[in-house]
Amino acid sequence: MILRAKTKNLFSGKELTLRQKENSKLNLTELEDGKTILQSYPRRLVLELTNACNLNCVMCGRNAANFKPTVFDMENFYSLEPLMDVAEEVTLMGWGEPTIHPHFIEMLEIINRHSARKYFCSNGMNLKKIKNAIFDYNVDVFAISLDGATEETNSRIRRGSNINEITKDLKDIVRMKKERGLKYPWINFVFCAMNSNIHELPELIRLAAEIGIEEVKVVYLTVFEETLLNETLWGHEDKVKVFFEEAITVGEELGIILKLPHYIGEDEAGDKLHKDCFVTWRDFFVGSDGYVRPCMSTPIQFFEYDRDKDFVEMWNALEYQKYRENVNDQAAMDFPCKRCYQSSHCNWNLRQSFIQVGEMFSPDW
Repeated sequence: MILRAKTKNLFSGKELTLRQKENSKLNLTELEDGKTILQSYPRRLVLELTNACNLNCVMCGRNAANFKPTVFDMENFYSLEPLMDVAEEVTLMGWGEPTIHPHFIEMLEIINRHSARKYFCSNGMNLKKIKNAIFDYNVDVFAISLDGATEETNSRIRRGSNINEITKDLKDIVRMKKERGLKYPWINFVFCAMNSNIHELPELIRLAAEIGIEEVKVVYLTVFEETLLNETLWGHEDKVKVFFEEAITVGEELGIILKLPHYIGEDEAGDKLHKDCFVTWRDFFVGSDGYVRPCMSTPIQFFEYDRDKDFVEMWNALEYQKYRENVNDQAAMDFPCKRCYQSSHCNWNLRQSFIQVGEMFSPDW
């Protein structure tokens, strides 16, 4: 199966409760109607647990910006618990590696008391420490970032990563899943495609099949600093097609779901600045610095999260209302949205989605 643009619907794992279903239905209706003040709650809580990391990937924006390490406040986390029975999903991800948060496992345990599904994205180097918690607290889905199918390529790009350790731990998790007769966790690889590694994408799909992973997702590299301009796939449309087509063939042969970005020049966004964006209706994003933002791929900070304030007041704050009104208006949207690089919503027909050198792409930490 080949998937392209992100849909408005979230991962469908365990059955939603009636309350969740009703909220999601209302939320989707309000989105379609373009409401700026919502009666529904967010369908997804996105919590950036930290902007720090235990790796030093060559392409990470951390190398092109002044990142002051921040860690998500547990008191803020506790205050969000009531929403975990109405939102479909709690997503633990952002600029940093979520599993290095000192209370990561406690967070999984807390979410597990509620109805929301649990999702996190990781570099995989802490799987050994958390593999039991994945099953103890019924993690629904998680993603592992690998940028090569060989140790040489992956460790060159994801400095500090070890593909052999990650593979061993993933095989253990898949074995435990089978032994327990479980359908979860759903696991996928996330591959950042660039000039020097795209040739290994077909082999990564073979690795996923060998391990027993269901899906491989591909995103294009966005370049934040000049030293990586040679890695951009902008201007290499023919090369992308060759390896994407090979990847599609391998994926079909092995039964691996493949999520691919649109080919350059064929993005459904056409000549718009980005695809229609729905994150400020669907998601409530809180950064590790304590600020509410539209999404992780913007420097815009709405306001500081206030656990003593009524949630609905924050969810329908003027900042949210303005964003919902303007985010899909080509003339009125703010400048960071006009050069969107968020992998699911940006327009891959545009150079600016691939190259952000000299731009302010992250918050002022």
